Amino acid sequence: MSTPFMGMVAGMALAFAGFFGGFGAFVLVAALGCLGWALGRWVERGGGVRDVRDAFERSRR
Repeated sequence: MSTPFMGMVAGMALAFAGFFGGFGAFVLVAALGCLGWALGRWVERGGGVRDVRDAFERSRR
């Protein structure tokens, strides 16, 4: 799918959340969408599950 199409889908999801769920639902959908986008870009660039595990183990020490 193209980037403009995915942007349109995300915008429609935010619009539906804002219309039917109010501002709180709008913010929740936007935050989860941003998190999904960031994780998708990270995996696309070669990130892996071990990187996440290693990051959490380093923070505990």
